[in-house]
Amino acid sequence: MVAEKAAASSTENEQMDVLHSTRVVVKNALDKLGYPDEVYQLLKEPIRMLSVRIPVRMDDGSIKIFTGYRAQHNDAVGPTKGGVRFHPDVTEKEVKALSIWMSLKAGIVDLPYGGGKGGIICDPREMSFRELEGLSRGYVRAISQIVGPTKDIPAPDVFTNSQIMAWMMDEYSRIDEYNSPGFITGKPIVLGGSHGRESATAKGVTICINEAAKKKGIELKGARVIVQGFGNAGSFLSKFLHDAGAKVIAISDAYGAIHDPNGLDIDYLLDRRDSFGTVTNLFDTTISNKDMLELDCDILVPAAVENQITAENAPNIKAKIVVEAANGPTTMEGTKILTDRGILLVPDVMASAGGVTVSYFEWVQNNQGYYWSEAEIDEKLHEIMIKSFNTIYKTAQTRRIDMRLAAYMVGVRKMAEAARFRGWV
Repeated sequence: MVAEKAAASSTENEQMDVLHSTRVVVKNALDKLGYPDEVYQLLKEPIRMLSVRIPVRMDDGSIKIFTGYRAQHNDAVGPTKGGVRFHPDVTEKEVKALSIWMSLKAGIVDLPYGGGKGGIICDPREMSFRELEGLSRGYVRAISQIVGPTKDIPAPDVFTNSQIMAWMMDEYSRIDEYNSPGFITGKPIVLGGSHGRESATAKGVTICINEAAKKKGIELKGARVIVQGFGNAGSFLSKFLHDAGAKVIAISDAYGAIHDPNGLDIDYLLDRRDSFGTVTNLFDTTISNKDMLELDCDILVPAAVENQITAENAPNIKAKIVVEAANGPTTMEGTKILTDRGILLVPDVMASAGGVTVSYFEWVQNNQGYYWSEAEIDEKLHEIMIKSFNTIYKTAQTRRIDMRLAAYMVGVRKMAEAARFRGWV
């Protein structure tokens, strides 16, 4: 019995390993598409992985050394593209997995990119503005030889924003001795940023929610929605859904969750959240994130961190639709349980592709020196996201597979074909 429990625990830990679980689904997708094993061997690891050490002089005069990473998954289709996160829990394995996801997202929405990802092990909540600038510039200096508008294009991610992108662009332009707005996306508008970039991920998720609701015969107006996470994606998403007439009955942040079955006042919460998405600490009555996920609702949106829906709680999820706005919030076993229960799961690589899509628009605008209005951006984003959602949904229905595997099949095909035509495999 003890051995059985240990084996079960080991299996679940393996499933919660984001790199392992990503590789498993990539392998399944390639097998379904009929590609030989050498294609999987090429795609299971980033083609390039850089680890760097970044010295920063802190405000107290001391020098602190930070560790950073940049993964470039595959550049067969075109330059790699992906965010840079500042977080204490960044790991090399996580950055590798996220770079693979970025490749898949680019394939799903048919962009001329491979996937990239970066991260620095730090806690920006405990750093001053000046220290963050030093860290941002130091990271660019450390990775400058492998990035650029035609090589690898960074972007914002967890705990990074347009100001950090501006510092990074300025540092790269100094090194390059040429103004290079196309080096990075997610910049302020005055430095070549794009309209709609800050809210792009949330808009993309909202489009997917709307399409999923149609498939399930649910009217979005009046639908009960739970949003886990109230950072950039979660807060914008809550606002978009609230404005569309949905009832956001619960939201959460790192410190807990608040719940009102009649719907929360989202505008009130947005006015009071801090820059890191924290608002629940202002309330006396809160519930845990765990309890919030199992509340009765129509649509559940995990928009926080990995491994939130697992074999343990998936049987208790009461939503009819789960749309993943975060990266990797559902384990492999959790995915299987939700699908077997008839819950429509829209996977992260599809739902959160709005961010990279509008980043692509920003890069195109930088390259041509001609900028679009917000209405044009929204129109182009809707067209791409709806087409991609329907392609994946149709693939899942015709092949009788879950939406995650269908999304991986759509996402991996372009990359595999590009590598084949180049003669790599």
